[in-house]
Amino acid sequence: MYELAPSRRRLLAGALAGGIGAAAAGCLGTGSDGDADDGDGPELRLSLSRIDGTLRDRYAHDRDDPPEGWDEAALDAVLAGESYTTQHRKPFFASPDDPAYVLRDGTYYQLGSVVVDEVVETHPVLRLFEPDDDVESAVDASEDGDLPEGDQRAVGIAHFAARARGHDGGYPLGLVERGGYVYRAESARTESALLDDGDPDHVTYRDTTYRVEIERERFHEAVYRPTAEAIAETPERMEAILRGTFVGSRITSDDLSAEARRIVRGADGEEYSETHPYSDAYVELLRAIDARPYIDGNILNDADVRETEREMIRYDGEYYERSLRILEGEDN
Repeated sequence: MYELAPSRRRLLAGALAGGIGAAAAGCLGTGSDGDADDGDGPELRLSLSRIDGTLRDRYAHDRDDPPEGWDEAALDAVLAGESYTTQHRKPFFASPDDPAYVLRDGTYYQLGSVVVDEVVETHPVLRLFEPDDDVESAVDASEDGDLPEGDQRAVGIAHFAARARGHDGGYPLGLVERGGYVYRAESARTESALLDDGDPDHVTYRDTTYRVEIERERFHEAVYRPTAEAIAETPERMEAILRGTFVGSRITSDDLSAEARRIVRGADGEEYSETHPYSDAYVELLRAIDARPYIDGNILNDADVRETEREMIRYDGEYYERSLRILEGEDN
């Protein structure tokens, strides 16, 4: 129901982490490749997921079919060279590390925005807490309940923060703000039943009853001006730009030994893993995909190293999302 817009360079394979198949069996089992020793170091798992089609299919949107989250008025204005601004919200959710692209009349544009001002606004903030006492009545905040749609969304988002408060786990950044939900849209404030005088003190959501707290708080919000730069006149040029932007290592099967190619086949759509020290073939492949730091068994002590790393690579002319995950201790 609620969708974030994480950086595609870091999280291009968001579904990969949750949808990877079981580890390859038989000769592709953990640590069984070639002359690998029975290691007792961290386990390194490699997964590859083939990307169908071109990068243009994934990243370049047709002017008549923009993503749902884009501000279409901003898109119309910037392509027409007209003045337009948005407040708090980037018009295309784009940044230098995570650009957006659109195709109009045969020309590809890179979209973005720049900050041109700052304003101070006061918005109501909804937070949910455990009730102080027994609750005699509460308003149903589910989709089948009595609250307007804007309030349902507000409660659903504030619920994430209430659920995480005092417990392990987190909540979706970008949706939850200041520990609750911020009513920014004028229409949501006008139609709200929770913001009215004599508003309900308690709501029920997902079989849990919460105490409602509303505070009106000040926010400093950036003002954005959308930008569009023409960058390509042909599909081939656009594909080259996207490769340069998103693709890391480029290798072919001819670059690899037979054992390293076998690891690639085992990791394609599934998983391959070994424990440190790794086999010669695994080390060869890690070097080929520019994952040299992972050859070191003490990589978790190095700076700027994540337990899971994802990157797009090109192998034999096709695009793949590759994921490297380090496991140790009980996870190993």
